[in-house]
Amino acid sequence: MSGSALFASLLLAYAGMLCLCLGKERHWKQLVSPRVPARLRRLGAPLGSLLLGLAAYAAGYVWPGGMALVGWFGLISLAGFALLLLIPHAPRLAAGLPMAGGLLWMVAALV
Repeated sequence: MSGSALFASLLLAYAGMLCLCLGKERHWKQLVSPRVPARLRRLGAPLGSLLLGLAAYAAGYVWPGGMALVGWFGLISLAGFALLLLIPHAPRLAAGLPMAGGLLWMVAALV
């Protein structure tokens, strides 16, 4: 099992769930500054779907065959639960977590 691919899949699942949340007006107002144009909100659902698909692709590197699909659903559930807990209490952390995780992943890949 590759730890880097597992972390990438979890990070992509979280970013996909976050983009799906940002596609909704209610969460857009909670997580993003009102000065940001609402046209970007319409990109939330397609970008979220793309990121979830990439998470499934990365899960294929971690687990074989059908187990990758089960693991992918588990990662989506874990990411969605983390997002559910972070949005009401720490919205800025919820929005910045994918960027911080991506930087951590790149640093870990270099070491």
